[in-house]
Amino acid sequence: MQPMSTFVIEGLAGKKTLKGSIKVNGAKNAVLPMMAASVLIRAETILTNVPAISDVAAMGKILEGLGATVVRTNGTLELGMRELSSTVLDHATAKSLRASILLTGPVLARMGSVSFPHPGGDLIGERPIDLFAAGLQALGATVTEFNDSYTFSAPQGLKGGDYFFSTVSVTGTEALMMAATLARGKVTLRNAALEPEVVALAEFLISAGAKIEGVGTATIVITPTALHSPPPAAVIPDRIEAATFLALGALAAEELTVEQVRPHHLDAVLDVIMRMGVRVNVGKDYITVRAPEVLQPVRVRTHEHPGFPTDAHPPTMVLLTQAHGESIMIESIFDGRLAYTEELCRMGAEITCISPHRARVVGKRALRAADIETPDIRAGLAFILAGIVAEGTTRVGNAHLVDRGYEKIEERLRAIGVAIRREE
Repeated sequence: MQPMSTFVIEGLAGKKTLKGSIKVNGAKNAVLPMMAASVLIRAETILTNVPAISDVAAMGKILEGLGATVVRTNGTLELGMRELSSTVLDHATAKSLRASILLTGPVLARMGSVSFPHPGGDLIGERPIDLFAAGLQALGATVTEFNDSYTFSAPQGLKGGDYFFSTVSVTGTEALMMAATLARGKVTLRNAALEPEVVALAEFLISAGAKIEGVGTATIVITPTALHSPPPAAVIPDRIEAATFLALGALAAEELTVEQVRPHHLDAVLDVIMRMGVRVNVGKDYITVRAPEVLQPVRVRTHEHPGFPTDAHPPTMVLLTQAHGESIMIESIFDGRLAYTEELCRMGAEITCISPHRARVVGKRALRAADIETPDIRAGLAFILAGIVAEGTTRVGNAHLVDRGYEKIEERLRAIGVAIRREE
């Protein structure tokens, strides 16, 4: 049982005193697909710039259950996939980790079968597996369901084919792209996701010998080829972590430099904060922000890349509560994502959920401290940001959920002037 811990934050009561620099780690949503893709490679894979987060540990545990070797040294991960002995994903771990579904394509393509529970993860709305099932069926797999578990089978291997995603899906695109590398014929994926993490996965597979065309476009064509051990691959910077730190700087920084970023991955985020009047200096691999005296209200709509990322929505909502006037947040991806705003209202924010997908935010509203149990990773960071802005001592429980995506967040925030500690 994981020990339950709480973040305790002493608020700045609206002061803009944070300063210094904060580094962005490797992306959670990039490293997990790369770990899954290593299943396809009957050799060793080395990943660098790997964040020390619990989701990486959970994915490693599932891989070990399949017979893989997983060795972690600081920010490097060595994965050995020469011999796999199982096609069944560990039920308890896979149930807690939404990204476990990424393993369906690679394990099925390599082993001819894969069994797994209905994936879990954050409580932000229904996340069905129909796109995975339909896509793999289009490549010749059969799907059976028993209670809360599924088995995909393709004993003769997957075939080539053409599949159109009825809804853009990042994990669906990644799972099918991985599976297609070991298919018996060419596979075309249409209406594919464009996210930087999808591109990074494709580039990783290409470095291992895969032939993938159309990377970064809505049509991806995979021609199966033999795969080999790739050169060490660095995980791209986490654009959601970067967006979170940019929101924090816009709220409370005298001057904050967010380092080790790829600014072109953050175009939509930078557009929003600059429209709010935030002073921004963009360098090759860093972004410096200074909190303005007055934040302007804006309309934000989450969307698939290159639109505003849904995972950057909660920290941005805190920013909207401090804007002078009426803002609108439209959440177009998840039905349940706005549920966390009830806690922000308890802290003094004025947020009205007009529908499950649209919220009206009126500011500026002074925030006050509260005791909160976070329901998921991104809401947890939003509550931490709100606690930093608020007056008084805020306690954010379920810190282990934040640990799923943010490495040693309290230590990194303390380095820029945040009074935050962890209590077990």
